[in-house]
Amino acid sequence: MVVLLSRLPVADSLKLCHRVVDGLCGRAPPHRGEYSTTWSLEEWLELLDSLTTIFRLAVGNNSTDEEVLAGLSGVGSGHAETVLSVLRAREIEIRHTLLDRTNTISSSTLQDFDWQLKVALSSDKISSLHTPLLSLSLDLRQDGALRPIAMEMNREELNILISSLEAANKVMLQLK
Repeated sequence: MVVLLSRLPVADSLKLCHRVVDGLCGRAPPHRGEYSTTWSLEEWLELLDSLTTIFRLAVGNNSTDEEVLAGLSGVGSGHAETVLSVLRAREIEIRHTLLDRTNTISSSTLQDFDWQLKVALSSDKISSLHTPLLSLSLDLRQDGALRPIAMEMNREELNILISSLEAANKVMLQLK
């Protein structure tokens, strides 16, 4: 869905691509509010996912410029060159991020998990709302030590967690 990038002028797509790499590298990602008139939420998420995937795969596979441009064939040449220029300018930074994440993932393993569903009962008004909460306990083995992690989340936070885990799974499958 990188073809959606062609809705922006080339100069703006350069800024967006750099912000996508910022987000990939753990800094502030682009905000949808800046582009809400250009793309719907679904298109925005598809574009971000596509750009992030291109940057990860191109760096992870040591793709040549020709291979990257072939993958961007549906986008205009100006936009494709923009993506390629951002990729080459930030390649080392992306590679370090991917290596750091791979090392973190490989040195941490989930040993056990437990979950409980509760209803918030802290006051009369809240108890009448019947707000379900999930209490999630994880045992994470990191560098040989077992580290317990406990989280309590509402339905919205749980959906975000599930989406994040699905995205992480996609990335892990792509890296294999």
